[in-house]
Amino acid sequence: MANGQANGQWYPPEWPDRIRALAAGTLTPVTPKRAATVMLLKDTGAGPCVHMLRRRTSMAFAGGAYAYPGGGVDPRDDDRAVGWAGPTRAWWADRLGVDETGAQAIVCAAVRETYEEAGVLLAGPTGDSVVGDTTGADWEADRAALVDRELSFAEFLDRRGLVLRSDLLGAWARWITPEFESRRYDTWFFVAALPEGQRTRNASTEADRTVWIAPADAIAGYDRGELLMMPPTVATLRGLAGCGTAAEALASAPGRDLTPVLARARLSGDEVVLSWPGHDEFTKRVPGAAPAPATPSDPTGGAPA
Repeated sequence: MANGQANGQWYPPEWPDRIRALAAGTLTPVTPKRAATVMLLKDTGAGPCVHMLRRRTSMAFAGGAYAYPGGGVDPRDDDRAVGWAGPTRAWWADRLGVDETGAQAIVCAAVRETYEEAGVLLAGPTGDSVVGDTTGADWEADRAALVDRELSFAEFLDRRGLVLRSDLLGAWARWITPEFESRRYDTWFFVAALPEGQRTRNASTEADRTVWIAPADAIAGYDRGELLMMPPTVATLRGLAGCGTAAEALASAPGRDLTPVLARARLSGDEVVLSWPGHDEFTKRVPGAAPAPATPSDPTGGAPA
């Protein structure tokens, strides 16, 4: 069992104390950093599978949890020199609920982080083409330079003669880390199909393994308490489970509600009641002495995000 429940819902053991401190006015919320994460899909004979990574158990936040490739916006992700194809920045600004500069940075972060952590690049020589194999020493050198921030994504695309394919992304959801968490992110979740000729690999230093798994199977593992996940991961998987193909998921993305989901907490006596609006399944009632989360077993052998 995880956290005293039959499923694999993860939450930090220090949350109850921080929630009480926030209620008492002794905790000041930090401003969330913008971030992006991408649910990569590929079709199989039994339906689409999604690429997930397991965060190293040594990670301070969500160690052992399954998530998707992703990370925070880099200050240079809003560089107007970035090669761009697909819907305009203005279109993305309207879709994501931010200004044009912010929209580019978020979309750019989604594509960049997917390449940094999974080796998959949603870019091509033209607005209607995509690069093929991205493996090899020269590609790895560029990827490492991106990770080390020695190279901006705009510079990377320019030296490769590529343009970012924003049309290959579909905005799916938006979740904001609760006010009582010390590491806060305002995260946009995107969906994308694995480009033909490319393959994923575990290129992340934060993950100890990766897996392609059917969303329904991942949810079943979570429900049994065998796969550890955070609420945003579970909620997005449940949405993906209704899609019969990767193309279907992408086609449904424009109709997805991007209203931010932000956890709320209240005190009921000595008990903390934690809830995520619109997602009743994640409501937790934590007694005064909260047990430390357990790490479930992993029958297959998360953030972020």
